[in-house]
Parts: sequence; C-alpha cells; structure tokens
Amino acid sequence: MGRTAWLQETKLMRFEEAYTSWQEKRLTQEEAASLLGVCERSFRRYINRFEEDGLEGLLDKRMAQVSSHKAPVDEVLRLEALYRERYEGWNLKHFHERYQRAHEGTRSYTWVKNALQGKGVVKKGKRKGTYRKRRERAPMPGMLIHQDGSTHQWVPGVYWDLIITMDDANGRVYSGFFVEEEGTLSSFRGVSETITRHGLFSSFYSDRGSHYWHTPEAGGKVDKTRLTQFGRAMQQLGIQMIPSYSPQARGRSERLFKTLQGRLPQELALQGIVDMARANEFLQAAFLPDFNQRFQAEAREPGTAFVPLLDSRVKDILCLQTERQVGKDSCVAYQGMQLQLPPDPCSGHYIRSKVRVHEYPDGSLAVFHGPRKLADYTADGSRVNVDKPRSKTRKVA
Repeated sequence: MGRTAWLQETKLMRFEEAYTSWQEKRLTQEEAASLLGVCERSFRRYINRFEEDGLEGLLDKRMAQVSSHKAPVDEVLRLEALYRERYEGWNLKHFHERYQRAHEGTRSYTWVKNALQGKGVVKKGKRKGTYRKRRERAPMPGMLIHQDGSTHQWVPGVYWDLIITMDDANGRVYSGFFVEEEGTLSSFRGVSETITRHGLFSSFYSDRGSHYWHTPEAGGKVDKTRLTQFGRAMQQLGIQMIPSYSPQARGRSERLFKTLQGRLPQELALQGIVDMARANEFLQAAFLPDFNQRFQAEAREPGTAFVPLLDSRVKDILCLQTERQVGKDSCVAYQGMQLQLPPDPCSGHYIRSKVRVHEYPDGSLAVFHGPRKLADYTADGSRVNVDKPRSKTRKVA
C-alpha cells in the first residue's frame, strides 16, 4: 500500500471510530473532533459529507492528484541517460555542477539527487558518523601547512600516490602532483613549490610517515631528537613540524582527499587521460585552479604569515643529503654511480676528503665540500657543464 492510500485509510478508520462514539453519545462533538485532531466545525462538515456521500465523501481528492510541479517523465529519463552514458560513478554534487554548467540544467540539487536515487542509478549515502567538534582554522595563510598523500586508483587499473600541500587557513591547495610512491623527495617537492611561490611558512602538519618522523614504537610518539632528512630540512628553514596521531586529527586533509577521489578520476576519464605525465599537466594547469576557486574558504584574518624567501640556498636544503668519502680516483660512489669530481685549481684534488651528495626532487645531483659546490650531475651521474678541452693550435714561425 502506498503512503497516500495508507493516509486515506487511516483517516477513514479514525472518523468511523469518532462518529460511532458520538452517535452512541459516549463522546460529545467537541471530544470527537479532538480525537480527529480538528475543530468542532470541521467535524460537523465531515458528518454532513459522510451522510450525503458515505465514506467516499471524506476522501481528500487532492492527495490522489499529480502535482503540477512534478517533472515530465521524459525529463527524468533524459537525466538518467545523461548520467549513465557520460558521468557513471560521479558523486551527485559533482554531477549537479556539471549538469548546470555544461548542460544548462535548471533543476535543483535536491531534485536531481531524488530523481537519480529514486531510479536506483545512484545509491543513497551512509549516515554520518559520530558528531565531532571541528578544530578552528589557522587565522592567516602561511601559519600552518598540511601535507598528505593518497593512494588511489586515479585512472582505471592503476594506483598512484597524489601528494597535496594545502593551507589550513583557507584550504587552498598550493601544490599537487602524482608520483609512483610517496616519500622524502615527493615531500620536498611539495614544500619547495609552496615556498618558491609564496614564501616561508611557520608550521608544518603531517602524519607520522617514516620520511617525516622517526617513531621508536609502532603507534607511539615520535622522536623529535632523531631527525629524518625531511626533519633536518625543516629545522634548517626554521619551520616547526607538528605530528598527527590519528586520521581524525587530519580531518581537513581527509575530507579534501574524499572530495578529490569523488571528482578527479571522473575528470581525468572525461579528458581521456591515462598516463601520469598528462595527468600531472591537467591537474596543475586546469583542475587545481578550478578546484581552489570552487572550494577555497576565506581566512579569518586579513594579511599573510608567509615570509619572503631571501635565501637562494633553499634548493640545497630541500633535498636528500648524504655524506661520502672521495676515492683515490677522485670519484664519489653514490647509488651505484661514480660521480667524477673536476680538478680543483687550489688544492688539486679532494682524495679521501669528506663530501656531501645532494639529491634533488627532480633526480639531479650535486657534490658539496662544506658550503662549496664542487660539481652538478644529471640523474644518471653525468657531470653538467663540463668544459670541453681546447684544441691546441700550432704556432707558425
């Protein structure tokens, strides 16, 4: 039985009970009307309609009529076909935005949601969990930066890691890119892109991943005295690191990734993108600017906490640094490569000297002796800017 029929049937049963009690003088008209939840005057109208037309006279004919605001069946079918053919798997909020912007849709989000859920095209979402009080955002941009990675099937059949660096104050994503696997170099890249574009920030918030922190006991507190490569770089830049001890504490970034997982794979599929290079290009050139415009909040306080970058050595800080000893052949062994050092005009060589190999996020390398850079190398160990030997010319007498 439908809801309309059930309401009508219930109304008739209650009237019969009230009418019979009134006829048998067990209830007054006022008491019978109160039983039906109407006034005494309305109860008398019910009596007149019942005595003239029987129970049929009490039926509310408006409840059986189709609403004049109900959408035509063909419009609902067109909406269902549009979703199935082009936007299968999109979340409803994302689909509704596309429906309005690209297809000139005029229906509200609630109407679209009810239409698609009513047809069984989209499943109803789960009820929200336990209430939690949301932590206040940082007052100004640049005070607290979040960084996190999400392993997800961003394109069909392939899992990549998406590394996001965002501002706590306004939710703006400063850096975002795909990598095969999250690690120290990807974290350096996200921070480097943020600092280069906006300046130095005050604090850095992350999970307890092994590239961020040393954690002596699984699930325990981090050791802030034993620094990772990333921790050393943050200390050199004067940026405070803050560890997160639960996914709930990273609620802001967790919600961000939930939104990205509900939108980005569909946008990549719509563009026909399946390789990482094109995905990164689309992410940075088109998706993130539009995403920031759509979701960026307004900071509570005007101004910024970013500090202009004055030290040009930031590239040599945000990198892997490994100590090595120079061999007798003036080569430095690193990751299966032999990095040949050039001759030094002062000392002649650096044999048995302690040097430092820097590995940058783009894979390039450099060798330092103290603060002095000795040479640059490509990712395969070839020295950069090698002076070609000058051709000897014979003197003509």
